[in-house]
Amino acid sequence: MLNSVTQIRPAEAVKVDHDRLGALYTEMGHAGAEDIVCRAMEELALRMAHCDRVYRTGDMAELRKSSRSLIAIADQIGMHLLTRVAGDVMECVDSGDRVALAATLGRLMRIGEGSLTAIWDLQDLTI
Repeated sequence: MLNSVTQIRPAEAVKVDHDRLGALYTEMGHAGAEDIVCRAMEELALRMAHCDRVYRTGDMAELRKSSRSLIAIADQIGMHLLTRVAGDVMECVDSGDRVALAATLGRLMRIGEGSLTAIWDLQDLTI
């Protein structure tokens, strides 16, 4: 019998909708769009931390509410995968499936961190 543990590190490619960001920059101008993107990134980071915190306390109503707000913010700046996974978290809360919720919330955190990094990396590029 082997006495080893295999650690799985799931990874997914995260993409940012360049067309959505481009439209935001066209609509709002460079300074306005930069302000919106920076605020959205800050708010996403705060909401993700809040989701994790309320999950640990068992406040499912607040987790659902916070996941819903993530959808609106992420959609605004073209983070479609994060939007979809936040919706999946809401579905898990609604179904009461705690195992699926734990896995999906973990995925939300990974996708969220990757999405924030992707937007941050774009700051040096011209949109």
